[in-house]
Amino acid sequence: MTRERFALVLQNQAKRKGTPARAFFEKCARQVFDDLAGELVVRVVDEAESAALNQRYARKKGPTNVLAFPAGDPLVAGEPMLPAEPTALGDLAICAAVVAREAAEQGKAAKAHWAHMVIHGCLHLRGYDHMNAADASIMEARERELLAGLGIADPYAV
Repeated sequence: MTRERFALVLQNQAKRKGTPARAFFEKCARQVFDDLAGELVVRVVDEAESAALNQRYARKKGPTNVLAFPAGDPLVAGEPMLPAEPTALGDLAICAAVVAREAAEQGKAAKAHWAHMVIHGCLHLRGYDHMNAADASIMEARERELLAGLGIADPYAV
């Protein structure tokens, strides 16, 4: 795939200070989607929108850091897909306030945590999950690898 066939649409509804620029989101997403042609929508939301989406789609109360909404059929975890034409890859809804709060609570650099949330959400779009210990181990290993490619330390290290 040529890089020109990957497109990222950024919708910054939250307009919160400290939210990374579009280029940052694209750089992080390319770590996961480097072999795919398509469009990814990243929507940065406030806590109210995150809570509403979390309740509606995950049946969970309150805002969350990132929600992933795959487009069409889910991709198979870890398998490359080279469509003939660009396709919709899916949407991410990332809550700016939750990401900022978690970074502070966990003593992480804000940009590192933003990168983790983008990669985490994109991996969900690729079919990865963490519903059981075995799947979580696979997904977390892939997160570590992709984040290291950006020069970011292991987000799970204590």
